[in-house]
Amino acid sequence: MTSKPKVIIIEGLTRAGKPFRPSDWVDRMCSTYASFGTDRKLRHSPYLKPQVINGVRCLAVNLKLKDINPEGYSQLMHFAEENQLNVLDGEGNSIPLPA
Repeated sequence: MTSKPKVIIIEGLTRAGKPFRPSDWVDRMCSTYASFGTDRKLRHSPYLKPQVINGVRCLAVNLKLKDINPEGYSQLMHFAEENQLNVLDGEGNSIPLPA
């Protein structure tokens, strides 16, 4: 029995193996899903985490986002597909994107 991954990784490498530009794309994505708290401070989404894996900037996406913000999750997957970015499961295995 295989369990579903709890996190997927959008890697900052294209399927052709080239670094994705702009280099601050992860920060931009995290900012897009941020909101202001009651203290008027910017709070990043708990469902998106910037990471560096093997020297490559990546975006870890908690799959709870799919339930909480289906449209936002769909936009992230569309972004990854449109830009031909590698999407990996939590163990680093490539996963296909829905068509």
